[in-house]
Amino acid sequence: MTRAPTHRDNALREQIAVYGQSLFDRGLTMGSSGNISVRLEDGGWLMTPTNACLGRLDPARISRLSAEGQWQDGDKPTKESFLHMAMYAERPQSGAIVHLHSTHSVAVSCLPDVDCHDCIPPLTAYYVMRVGKLPLVPYHVPGDPSLGDAVRGLAGKHSAVLLANHGPVVAGKSLEAAVYATEELEETAKLFLLLRGENPRGLTPEQVAELEARFPRD
Repeated sequence: MTRAPTHRDNALREQIAVYGQSLFDRGLTMGSSGNISVRLEDGGWLMTPTNACLGRLDPARISRLSAEGQWQDGDKPTKESFLHMAMYAERPQSGAIVHLHSTHSVAVSCLPDVDCHDCIPPLTAYYVMRVGKLPLVPYHVPGDPSLGDAVRGLAGKHSAVLLANHGPVVAGKSLEAAVYATEELEETAKLFLLLRGENPRGLTPEQVAELEARFPRD
């Protein structure tokens, strides 16, 4: 039986649409790429629909899934819903997930010599605070369910992962936190690309440890 939407559900639908448009308008996603989800209080999820443009989301048509992952109402959910489910399964503390094809993050995911255990060095304090270590998930064809297994293997230890030749998947305590972390990741990816070959000075392991202790992500 489908549960009637609550006031909070409707508010979250509006919030997804607002953040989606902001990400789209600033060029952090394009066309119908990217997807957003939010965990609901009853264990279900709201997710952006398949083939939907984040810049033109209709809150009423955002997909709702049950706690078991069954589609309940709204348009059909993103075909990458399994990515979100894999992250949530390992991160019960996370309340939202953002997946984009943001240009600079994707560019980093295509580099042949990137550190697959930590794709971007700790260049700034806010990157450490909001993203932390960023592992690279090997390339899979979009929509391949085995990609969910690859993400699940990393999500318990990392709030963000980078899909090779694809883009980032970022979890946060709230939708706001997930969006901010995704934005921080994209800007740091841009910095990383600008500084390649310049031997930049990153934060020391001691500085990183202090930030992680003082500013836990989730």
